[in-house]
Amino acid sequence: MTRRYLIIGTGAAGMAAAERLRLTDPRAEITLVGEEPHPFYSRPGLAYLLLGHIPEGQLFPRPKDHFRKLRIRRLHARATWIDAAAHLVGLHDGTRLPYDVLLLATGARAARPQVPGMDLEGVVTLDTLADCRCILRLARRARRAVVVGGGITALELAEGLAARGVETHYLLRRDRYWGRVLDPVESRLVEGRLEHGGVRIHRRTQILEVYGRKGRVHAVETNHGRLIKCQMVAAAIGIRPRLELAITGGLAVDRGILVDEFMRTSAQEVFAAGDVAQVYDPQSGEHKLDSLWWVALEQGRAAADNMLGLARPYHKGVPFNVTRIGGLTTTIIGAVGQSEEDQDLVTITRGDSETWRDRPDAFAVEASAACSRLRLLVGRRHIVGALIMGDQTLSRPLQDLIGCKVDIAPIRERLLHESVDLCALILEYWERWKEPRVAAQP
Repeated sequence: MTRRYLIIGTGAAGMAAAERLRLTDPRAEITLVGEEPHPFYSRPGLAYLLLGHIPEGQLFPRPKDHFRKLRIRRLHARATWIDAAAHLVGLHDGTRLPYDVLLLATGARAARPQVPGMDLEGVVTLDTLADCRCILRLARRARRAVVVGGGITALELAEGLAARGVETHYLLRRDRYWGRVLDPVESRLVEGRLEHGGVRIHRRTQILEVYGRKGRVHAVETNHGRLIKCQMVAAAIGIRPRLELAITGGLAVDRGILVDEFMRTSAQEVFAAGDVAQVYDPQSGEHKLDSLWWVALEQGRAAADNMLGLARPYHKGVPFNVTRIGGLTTTIIGAVGQSEEDQDLVTITRGDSETWRDRPDAFAVEASAACSRLRLLVGRRHIVGALIMGDQTLSRPLQDLIGCKVDIAPIRERLLHESVDLCALILEYWERWKEPRVAAQP
């Protein structure tokens, strides 16, 4: 009997699930429903498009006829309701889609500050390709822009607008950047790089109101009573999972759609994956959100396996991301959180993991050079987190040592010694750890 698989969402999780379903079940009827008119594209690549480092065509990793060749039906539509008991999904035009198994991969949308004037033309977020195109269009005639928020996306906006020749003012509600993930040294390093690139940083500053003329952004008023004239306001205060559809179906939700380790929601034959999914972690006993691209891909594939009835639990790996922060290539692995609350953000930001914000029971050890920074969080027997800015020599070794929970007891005391060469010690230990594994390979 042909099974009908319905996937709502055409981003990383939905795409990965559709491909996995087709690979495993050649006869299945697979339908993808998404609101964006574009073919599947790389969301992380939008920052590089904004900076002018890549042409738009490089955002698309699949050929245009990819889904047609896989015999996957793709609908450009908006799903508006779910009847989980009847196995039906309703679309905005009144169409009803029956399904045997449903996957919700609806993602998350950018949050906006709750201040007057955020509906004016010229207020932007960096959520989709359409957003990026809009920013590029507005930047061609804008003289000045104001960026608010924290995390990776705020930096992408500030750097991108400055690179386009727009005078950019970056507003931080606290006294430093991304205080829940970076330590003070790292925050200052990023801020210094931004300022060197022409971005003007305003600390302990927030918008009270956005003023317009003829429906367009004209200025913002800050909590210090200052009026900054501008033609654009870019907001990056975080993202919120898109829960509206799940709520119509009566699914259990918290900050995201609650799913177990098999990616199952509270309704039978309904699964969720990607930014919208708040996944149960058996090790911590908590449900956590991730907005990392590779995590969405893994969750989509895991959901597909379980939609097929294979009963394969999703094992959350150690979250890591390699990105550019303040022009520095930066790798963040595991739990690196700080004690400072980051009021610039709501819930979670794109390219982020809630695990990063955990405050590990570990010692911090660090090493710095002119444009490089290494911070390790060392537990009793394992390295539980690391942040590497600049020189990426240790990126792969630390991914292995942290991800595989390698026992570092033989070198722990040396790691904590102030005079040790951290880079040399970690490389030496990693080489010794991997030698028997390389020898065992056929």
